[in-house]
Amino acid sequence: MAAATALPFLAWARESTSADAAADASAKKLGAKNVLNVRDFELLAQQALPPAHFGYLATGIDDDRTLKRNEAAFGDYEIRARRFADLTQLNTGSSVFGSRWPLPIYLSAVSSMRAFHPDGEAAVGRAAASRSVQMMLSSGSSVSLERVLSERGGPVWQQLYPTDDWSVTERMVERAEKAGADAIVLSVDTTVTHEVRNSETLKRATRVDTRPCSACHKDNRHDMWLKAPLFAGLDVSRVHELTPPNMTLPWLRRLRDRVRGKLMVKGIVTGEDASLALQQGVDAIIISNHGGRNEETLRATIDCVPEVVAAVKRKVPVFVDGGVRRGTDIFKALALGATAVGIGRPHGWGLAAFGQEGVEAVLDIYSRELQAIMRQAGTPKLADITARSVLPRRA
Repeated sequence: MAAATALPFLAWARESTSADAAADASAKKLGAKNVLNVRDFELLAQQALPPAHFGYLATGIDDDRTLKRNEAAFGDYEIRARRFADLTQLNTGSSVFGSRWPLPIYLSAVSSMRAFHPDGEAAVGRAAASRSVQMMLSSGSSVSLERVLSERGGPVWQQLYPTDDWSVTERMVERAEKAGADAIVLSVDTTVTHEVRNSETLKRATRVDTRPCSACHKDNRHDMWLKAPLFAGLDVSRVHELTPPNMTLPWLRRLRDRVRGKLMVKGIVTGEDASLALQQGVDAIIISNHGGRNEETLRATIDCVPEVVAAVKRKVPVFVDGGVRRGTDIFKALALGATAVGIGRPHGWGLAAFGQEGVEAVLDIYSRELQAIMRQAGTPKLADITARSVLPRRA
């Protein structure tokens, strides 16, 4: 029986060819700087992690089709190559919220990163500092916000799972702002909780992992509010969900009134919801479907960019995450109107494979690839990347 239940996960986990596996093994010996592309870090992470921990990083829900669609949809857009541009000075930098970003990339929130490497989010913070990129820290971070801020040497965005207890929400916001987080990022795409969502890939991985969960999880429970440092010292006795069931517009307005600094909303995928959030005074919109982890809509986030950008009318920045695996993907997102892109799983892969150095290597690959396609497209600076730079592929 054990062998039979393992087969689907093992088949999924071994999609790479033997040649790819040999190449990745060679890359592991050569070091992070010699990994050829972002996707290659995935197999290295799989090799480094226990099955359940890799399954947690890899999983979507149901058939993982939305997860896969996020990535595949970038292939539905073509880039128009242009000639005769002056490329003597190439600049991938931009200004976001008044700060200079050398790359239009931020590290998106990923929970429990000590499951991938002993240094967890602290190593990610150091990598963000060394490459001067923005970092968003999950409410489920396994390293305290205070330590991450110290390693980062600058502000971070604090992602917020507000829970169904408003008093806990207030205390988390207060703690984050007091520590020095310069933005609160409310996730609104988690209305399906882990008790009911069908995370098949994770479940298959867990079945072939022989380690006792109690070694990592208190009382064998995986509830974030029982283990994450952001919840430490708070009365969570009345918490049952990460997201309140009454997260309506009045609830958002109440949070807006409570947050002193920037408030961003993560998980918007339609123009209608972007407009509604904007009316409540949010400072930015993040187009996201949680990496396909919570919904099986089959709609890729890159396909949501045009309507959200049109609804926002350039009043606030619009970011997008999900499926960004190449520099060309970043280019396409910017051409469709995004301010910058977030990467989640890829820096988790880099962390699992090589620690801080792996996260840095992932960012360096994105940077090189973005510079390469900007040259091919004749766009020496980000402002030159416009809607004219891409076309939808013909069926």
